[in-house]
Amino acid sequence: MVRLPGDPSPLGRVRYALGFRLPPGNRDWVRHDLTDAGWRGRILLRHLYVMVPVCLLLALLPGPPWTKAAVPLLALLASTLTVAISSDDLRRSRLHRHGLRPPER
Repeated sequence: MVRLPGDPSPLGRVRYALGFRLPPGNRDWVRHDLTDAGWRGRILLRHLYVMVPVCLLLALLPGPPWTKAAVPLLALLASTLTVAISSDDLRRSRLHRHGLRPPER
């Protein structure tokens, strides 16, 4: 895996995936992450990193087997669709949070 200048630490990446702001030293990495080709895929992948453990916990709730499968699946599908639909707004918000301007359309 090629590291870019300003790559955050593994803990920094977890914080970033959870929506926290990274230090100013990571600004170039954030710009690359949110403006380079494939940014939508990276947003969806980060979302999955957060949601899969949540869905696994939902599967541990008591109930019949069909409920243990349906509830996590519904949560994963609904949240992923929401992120896919609002990815432009999520990107704009994250760029603003890091003091960066969104690219022109």
